[in-house]
Amino acid sequence: MSHLALTVAAMPSTERSLWISVIIVGFAVVLAVAALLSILIRLITVIDRRVAQVRDTLAAASANTADAALIPQVADGVEAVLAEGLQHHLFLGRVLGKVKS
Repeated sequence: MSHLALTVAAMPSTERSLWISVIIVGFAVVLAVAALLSILIRLITVIDRRVAQVRDTLAAASANTADAALIPQVADGVEAVLAEGLQHHLFLGRVLGKVKS
């Protein structure tokens, strides 16, 4: 018999069961660490993908607001159209009031 076989055979049963328990707990810890690392790697890839989406969204937003200087000009044009529409409304109100009378 080899030296290892003699050592295992010479071990009391309580010590042997303790070693088996320690080995099982060690495997469980290794599996838990592997599972946690897998989850961490998956979360990192999700975060990387979402960071890229935010970067692309910000680039698109800056492209969309590149013509923001035109907003005051458009607002002035809208104000002018509304003012003219109000003038027409007031005029038609006066004219229609006279025609109905």
